[in-house]
Amino acid sequence: MITALDHIAIAVPDLEKAIARFCEDFGLDLGGTEDVVEAKTKAAFIPLPPTNIELIHPLDNEGPVKTFLEKKGGGLHHLCFRSDDIEADVQRLREKGYQFLSEKPSRGAHDSMVIFIHPKSCDGVLIEINQPSGDSH
Repeated sequence: MITALDHIAIAVPDLEKAIARFCEDFGLDLGGTEDVVEAKTKAAFIPLPPTNIELIHPLDNEGPVKTFLEKKGGGLHHLCFRSDDIEADVQRLREKGYQFLSEKPSRGAHDSMVIFIHPKSCDGVLIEINQPSGDSH
């Protein structure tokens, strides 16, 4: 079941500049950074309880975030919903006709399991479902 808004991801052309904006200008704290190799993304996490802002930038100048930045120049990339049973949520949503970008969840940041719903299924918004590590059924 979907339990929370896990994070709002913003694609940024300059990660260090974006970190400075959110931390120095807005007074928020940097929770850490992580290279998410499978997604070809470098991510910076800014906790803003009960959710997070995730700044994402292409890792090694490749991957889908690079394409997004080339087309749009930065901005809102996706919304991520936290799940306590990602397999059940995927099955339920597939039965309702949702299209996913992959057949099954894969490893994401913080060793979580993630899957993305195609924007065509959600009025043009890319939606990620994330099951944090340790929340397995």
